[in-house]
Amino acid sequence: MTKETLKIEGMSCENCVHHVTEVLKSVAGVKSAKVSLKKNEAVVKYDDETSVDAMRAAVAQAGYKVI
Repeated sequence: MTKETLKIEGMSCENCVHHVTEVLKSVAGVKSAKVSLKKNEAVVKYDDETSVDAMRAAVAQAGYKVI
């Protein structure tokens, strides 16, 4: 299991946090996603086969930006 912290731009409320959490959890191999509005980041735990690029693409498709 691997852990990655993604800095995310564009979240402004708890609904955004929930949306980003659900989007990240929908990526194949993601085991958990803890999203913080205060820190503008997501801490994601995932299988070694899972691509960070896939997580970034899912967040971007949801309307947010990984920086």
